[in-house]
Amino acid sequence: MPTTALSDGAATDSPAAPGRPSPLGDAYARLTEVFAGLSVRELSAGEAAPSGEGWVCAAGLAAGGTDLDAFLAWDEEQVTRDYGQRARPDVVAGFGLHRYAWPACLLITVPWFLRRRVPRFAVEDVTYERTLGSMAVRVTTFACLPGDPAAGLPGAHVVPDEEALRAEVRAAVAEHLEPVLGGFGPRMRRRGRALWGMATDEVVEGLWYIAHLLGEERRAMRELELLLPGSTQPYAGSAAFRELTGPNGESLPTRDRVTCCFFYTLRPEDTCTTCPRTCDADRVAKLAAAAAG
Repeated sequence: MPTTALSDGAATDSPAAPGRPSPLGDAYARLTEVFAGLSVRELSAGEAAPSGEGWVCAAGLAAGGTDLDAFLAWDEEQVTRDYGQRARPDVVAGFGLHRYAWPACLLITVPWFLRRRVPRFAVEDVTYERTLGSMAVRVTTFACLPGDPAAGLPGAHVVPDEEALRAEVRAAVAEHLEPVLGGFGPRMRRRGRALWGMATDEVVEGLWYIAHLLGEERRAMRELELLLPGSTQPYAGSAAFRELTGPNGESLPTRDRVTCCFFYTLRPEDTCTTCPRTCDADRVAKLAAAAAG
């Protein structure tokens, strides 16, 4: 699966111009290195985004029309194939949102976590091919800290400190996801706090998972608690990490999701470990079994 690459072509004022180091490229390459299910390619100015069968622009999902219909048809077929039953339309829409929002949030949180650089993406700037796990993005601006070698690149926005950079992360995710939530929301029969609760969960659980693969789970937990302490609009809820004790006295980190994905409507006995429906005894059993495996 391809890793981040710069396209050939004439030099431009884009941060990802050919011949110029990308401020995000090494972070995206590291993401693919530990999680081969997702690759990110940066587009230079003037380069067309991928199109054709399987590719969808986030703007199409936000519009809530035929692109979203086709995107959710994949989820509906997958549920029927894998579980032998049809899911409610709102459940299908929730699955579809998760499958876009989870990698989309990583486009922002991984460069922040690894390089302290925070890109901004309008919905027109991200194209996704879910079966390949491939995203094509157009980077125009990014925030960074004073002293960052990338601070002199075109599109760089220098902020004074770590809290200001965290505010950039929150703003960047909200800017990208708000129109997407608007497209999915009516299909999911959710509004307001419920939708932003899902966004909160995608931010936290996506980076938490990738950080585990990077061997930096504990640092990610600390960073996410600072990023989402529970009082940052429009997000609903906090990182909500806590510790459980395993059967041998070991510490088992968990968190309480703000929302439920409704997977229980297909498999009532198989809830997610962080689901608000999963009691602590079941969480300990699941986590201990995973650790042993």
